[in-house]
Amino acid sequence: MAINSTKEDEELKESIKIDVLKRLLLNLTEYRGKVVIVTILILITVAVSTSYPLLIEKIIDDEIIKGNVKGLIIMSLVMILLAVISYIAARIWRHMMADISNDMILNIRRKLYIHIQELGVDFFDQRPAGKIIARVTGDVNALKEVLSSTVTTLLPEAITLVVIVVIMIIKSPVLTISAAVAVPIILIGMYICMIMAHKRWQIVKKKDSNMTAFIHEGIEGVSTIQSFNAEEESNKEFEGIIGELINAFRYAVSITDLYSPTIEIAGGLGTATLYFLAVKKLNVQAESIGTISAFALYLSMFFNPIRQLASYYNKLVTNLSSAERVYEIMDTEPLVKDKESVTDLPDINGKVEFDHVTFAYPDEPDVDILRDVSFEAARGETIALVGPTGAGKTTIVSLISRFYNTKSGRVLVDGHDISNVSIQSLRSQLGIMTQDNFLFSGTIRDNIKYGRPDASDEEMIKAAKAVHAHDFITLLDDGYDTKITERGGGLSNGQRQLIAFARTLLTDPKILILDEATSSIDTKTEILVQQGIEELLKKRTSFVVAHRLSTIKNADKIFVIDDGGILEYGNHDSLMEKKGAYYELYSAQFVSA
Repeated sequence: MAINSTKEDEELKESIKIDVLKRLLLNLTEYRGKVVIVTILILITVAVSTSYPLLIEKIIDDEIIKGNVKGLIIMSLVMILLAVISYIAARIWRHMMADISNDMILNIRRKLYIHIQELGVDFFDQRPAGKIIARVTGDVNALKEVLSSTVTTLLPEAITLVVIVVIMIIKSPVLTISAAVAVPIILIGMYICMIMAHKRWQIVKKKDSNMTAFIHEGIEGVSTIQSFNAEEESNKEFEGIIGELINAFRYAVSITDLYSPTIEIAGGLGTATLYFLAVKKLNVQAESIGTISAFALYLSMFFNPIRQLASYYNKLVTNLSSAERVYEIMDTEPLVKDKESVTDLPDINGKVEFDHVTFAYPDEPDVDILRDVSFEAARGETIALVGPTGAGKTTIVSLISRFYNTKSGRVLVDGHDISNVSIQSLRSQLGIMTQDNFLFSGTIRDNIKYGRPDASDEEMIKAAKAVHAHDFITLLDDGYDTKITERGGGLSNGQRQLIAFARTLLTDPKILILDEATSSIDTKTEILVQQGIEELLKKRTSFVVAHRLSTIKNADKIFVIDDGGILEYGNHDSLMEKKGAYYELYSAQFVSA
């Protein structure tokens, strides 16, 4: 499989930036009513702010020059009233927009998490968990800047800019040239920023993802790091990853910051052009001071929204790569999913059949792990799968669980092709336990009841007793209410395994899959578990993957898996009599030992 490690930058599919932005802004359609109110309030604040230069023009030309004190007082009161109205309107729409953006981010994160839960095991096999966490947390948080700024910056400043340009053209087309001369400089700066900075910010996000993944891996593997005295080496690797992130960030910021001086240069050029045109070309007189002052204010206001839009654009360039990373996962289709015409699997008896099954992993379609495999497992049979590492034992039970699709052939349960039934209805009747005895943060009670939250305490205790977990649980200070972490702090590997085993048995599955399920249990505990589950195995079809052949001697059938298929099969005694592959495996483990 194509694996991406913590030290490798993730590959990101190229996307059209405007399409990503449109898709992001579509989230606003869920809040149409509030957005309409916000837009109206923004128009009020824009109307007030763009009216100030006109009021100042009137104050200078009609009140100050003519000495009209009464008119000056009235105009001052009008400006104060407008300022109050603008302040109140701005406070309301900014507060509303904060609520909208926070709610949108919550919904995006919820949808992303739900989608990730629907992706197949192949998705998680190919990338570190920390890189997935980085997208759910950091990348989604970055979207808030884009969503919020679109309404709080882009909308009001764009409207303000349009209004100012219209007023300037109406008042003096010639003086408007002073603003026009700055536009080419601004556009060139924006283009350079868009091309260069966006690529650099994509790299920053990748380096940040590497750091998150490395931290997560370091926490998960801290016992291994400490046992090998590898703290210094781990710290050096972390320093290297941090150094790459810092360098990428500095480079991206240095390119992004080139845009701000461009705006200042354009503003200075525009102001100089204004006064040159006013004095040399229009022969401005004293009685036109108010008009020139108003126009100078409008010119200043013209560049202010451009500065704000430049700031918004920088945020957009910085955070658009986060949107791309989020939507890349959202667009990832699970390889295993229900068909449109899917039906629910009815209550099953437990018969399992492989009908000429061939399988290859999706990223290596030409490498067949299984080739034309066929077998039947009757209701209540215990099927053991043995063979060398990588032979395809886990692949077989993964196909029964439908973690992958077959390349050809069918897997049937009670005669139903599992590709034609809903995944939920299939897995709800399976009990799956692997060597990865993962526990969730919470109590032992929560963990055992995880698959059946509605189970009674009596049923929980019965399952725990069946696997001999009850005795050690009751010796703990808080018994079944003992709090544990996902690492099972305070519990041995064997105890964690027994809790996970009780959790599986409590669901009372019709088909039980044990993939190296007793690998972490000591020999004494293993004997107790074997005694405890013997009766339970008789009531359900069971598939047991095991390297320790002592655990499967009583299996009804033993399949020796190798070279892409079933090399030989039978019970323990018949296979030992054949003195074939199974005999050699068994002898290697026990006879020579």
